[in-house]
Amino acid sequence: MSNLLPSLDIGGLKISPPIIQGGMGIMVSGPRLVAAVSNTGALGVLASVGSGEASDYEGMGVVERSALGFRDMIRATREATQNPIAVNIMCALTHYVSLLKVAIDERVDAIISGAGLPLKLPSLVENAPEIKLIPIVSSARAARLICKVWSAKYSRLPDALIVEGPLAGGHLGFTMNEVVTSPLSELERLVTEILEVTNEYGQKNNCKIPVIAAGGIFDGKDIARFLKLGASGVQMGTRFVCTDECDASIEFKEEYINARPEDIVVLQSPVKMPLRVISNDFVKKIQNGASANFECRYHCLATCEPDKTAYCIAKTLLNAQRGHFDSGFAPCGANAHRVDKIVPVRELVDELAREAEEALSSSPL
Repeated sequence: MSNLLPSLDIGGLKISPPIIQGGMGIMVSGPRLVAAVSNTGALGVLASVGSGEASDYEGMGVVERSALGFRDMIRATREATQNPIAVNIMCALTHYVSLLKVAIDERVDAIISGAGLPLKLPSLVENAPEIKLIPIVSSARAARLICKVWSAKYSRLPDALIVEGPLAGGHLGFTMNEVVTSPLSELERLVTEILEVTNEYGQKNNCKIPVIAAGGIFDGKDIARFLKLGASGVQMGTRFVCTDECDASIEFKEEYINARPEDIVVLQSPVKMPLRVISNDFVKKIQNGASANFECRYHCLATCEPDKTAYCIAKTLLNAQRGHFDSGFAPCGANAHRVDKIVPVRELVDELAREAEEALSSSPL
């Protein structure tokens, strides 16, 4: 890799090119995609949510089958790559601690945790200090609180922070109004403010906390722009959906290929968070007040109230992953409509790195 494109150093874990593949549930970023990404030198990320639905764990509850499925996914990924892998485990999951235990037992290289503030994460991973801990934040306030609590209670700081802006895919850490009204430059503002926090705590503790920009990053020019701003790397999810190795169905990928700008909409999810998706007939029915009859067999998210919602988000996303769009929809980032072809992961990563190098060559870091 050219010297123009620096490695992302997460507590000694070197990622080159400095790209993290976003953890996409339910089983969109599974073993095939994650191994392929890590094999390029970038960092592949398994999404833990929905891991128990990959196989038939007959008679098991959501906690047990999720743990078994997650373990199987990690092991399958390890068999396909010798490079570092990470996992994404959302704080809001009712079986958060159980999934963390699996990740620790399997000695993943990094744990990424958002959808809430992972304030107790260091205490839950204290027996595996070599695992890198990477919170996802959407504000400088959240970044400061995590650094303050971790430093005071656990004498530890995050190994990196992922800053997710309002153009990201899936569930968003903003109010609906913030998502709708935020300017396109909002992620730049967030990264700049959070860099002030990480620089402050880094100087106090003689370390560097890398900041990783996420949400709406589409090409190498975007990567170069955030590197110049001071970020150490980027996280990208949408671009990795339309790859040969992505674990979602071909129908899921075709939703991206066929999407128009006006098809990208934001819903209020059953878990009380804004959710960016590609519209279809099922989405329109939900928007018009229709209800999908369902029995909750997941109990996966603490903020979900099944008796008060029109549809099951877990079942809906599982249907989409399997290509059943009469009862599902595809989460996506704001730029999903710009994806126009399905390519191998290696080709995509090489293209992103080349574009970033070209952008940096005209204006180096």
